[in-house]
Amino acid sequence: MEEKKEGVREGIGNSKQEKLCEKLKPYIYCIFAYVCSAGFSITSKVSLNKGMSRYVLVAYGHAIGTIATALLAFLFERENDSKISLPLVRNLFFLGLLGAVLGRTLFYAGLEQTSPAFASALGNLIPSITFILAVLFRMEKLEISKRGSQAKILGTVVAFSGAALMTLYKGITVISLHTQHSHQPVTQSKGFVDKDSVKGSLMLLTSYVSLSAFYIRQTITIKMYPAPIKLTSLTCLSGAILSTIMTAILDHKSSSWKLSWNIGLLAPIYSGVVIFGITVYVQTLAIRLKGPVFMTAFKPLSTLIVAIMGLLNLGDALYIGRVIGATLIILGLYATLWGKEKEKVENETNPVRAS
Repeated sequence: MEEKKEGVREGIGNSKQEKLCEKLKPYIYCIFAYVCSAGFSITSKVSLNKGMSRYVLVAYGHAIGTIATALLAFLFERENDSKISLPLVRNLFFLGLLGAVLGRTLFYAGLEQTSPAFASALGNLIPSITFILAVLFRMEKLEISKRGSQAKILGTVVAFSGAALMTLYKGITVISLHTQHSHQPVTQSKGFVDKDSVKGSLMLLTSYVSLSAFYIRQTITIKMYPAPIKLTSLTCLSGAILSTIMTAILDHKSSSWKLSWNIGLLAPIYSGVVIFGITVYVQTLAIRLKGPVFMTAFKPLSTLIVAIMGLLNLGDALYIGRVIGATLIILGLYATLWGKEKEKVENETNPVRAS
């Protein structure tokens, strides 16, 4: 009898552990994905600082991503027999153009002029930019009388106000571990940013507009070709081809393609394997379990990790203007996400009115 009771207890304990693991899965997926994203910003900055061409970095990253995702597609989507059609090829061209040629290249160009923490903080604008593009292209209805739309509008205004503050104003130094200029007090700083920082900010903003358009186009394409890993592989292939052509036009040095066995090699491998391969797949799993809003809600975690890593590894400093600006962007992000979730609930409860 005692053995039976112990067996029942063990069974109950195991079932509780399994339920807990199932509940924790989406949280673990999201945290893991954004930790990987934070590492991408740091490794990219290091490679660019080592003198690697941003054009070559885009080409190599997408080429390695093609191989990594093709392997994952073979393992997990072997039985998916989705056909490649002419409209799909057209969409793949635009995905490669928006994601690799414009999105990634301008991101690296902006990253060269700013810092990983700054680039990551501005990246929280993507949901707001996506909302604006969706409204402009009439893919989303804007009903100002509804709370959901009001929250998205407010979130977008707050987020862009934060972006403007980050771009134009530094303020005093809050935290700095860089000791090279120890004769200057850490509280002294130029109030307003220089021209290079403004130029880098505009490049990053343009990059995020392109990436937002990429995500909209990707949402349309996944309905035509419901195999997310295969689609990622084909998108990487399109990006690799287009970015190689771009590199041949803009960077004529054959030496730029040479890879050395040092830390500069880490960025293209990290981009291809960890970001396109592992992170995209993990994000897909999280979105299937909890949806895209839940996934995006963890995005500020990446900004926090990048800021800490930048302080410790790259000697970056945190300025009051950029801290306040980043905070406003994150508040705007959550307001936009709340608005999206509110609209989703309203549409589910009143489908006739939503249509």
